[in-house]
Amino acid sequence: RSAALKVDWAKIGSSLGLKGQTASALATFKKRNDDARRKVQVLSDAPQTVNFAQYRSILKNQSVIDDIENHFKSFKPATYDVGRQIKAIEAFETQAVKNAQETKGLVDKELADLEKTLKNIEEARPFEDLTVDEVVAARPDIDERTSQLVSKGRWQVPGYKEKFGDLSVL
Repeated sequence: RSAALKVDWAKIGSSLGLKGQTASALATFKKRNDDARRKVQVLSDAPQTVNFAQYRSILKNQSVIDDIENHFKSFKPATYDVGRQIKAIEAFETQAVKNAQETKGLVDKELADLEKTLKNIEEARPFEDLTVDEVVAARPDIDERTSQLVSKGRWQVPGYKEKFGDLSVL
């Protein structure tokens, strides 16, 4: 009957990894959908016929009941142009797709970075086999920091004693 009934809302957010604005917009849309479905269910369960004969037997003024019955029979429900709601839904869908594509791009980029890092880790030589020149080539800031400490006459790395203890006692 409805595509919304077939959607597993909990699975959408977790399987697509939606976060932030997209996840909150999806939750808001789901809530509105559930509220509308509940209202339709309540209204469809309500009785839709009026027993005018019962009112005629209770009330003395029959002309009032006749007027109400005539109005009831001639009543035509107002029709609404749902184009505005459809446009709003399409705009929401467009924004959701755009956000999903942005999220996918970010996730793909992060996965590529993680794969590159993993490859570097797997191909890296053991730390013991590295030379000072290779470490400096990989991290020039270490050489700059060392030069800076030496120029100030500091021969010990700040925090080294706290972390590894003082070996001068031995």
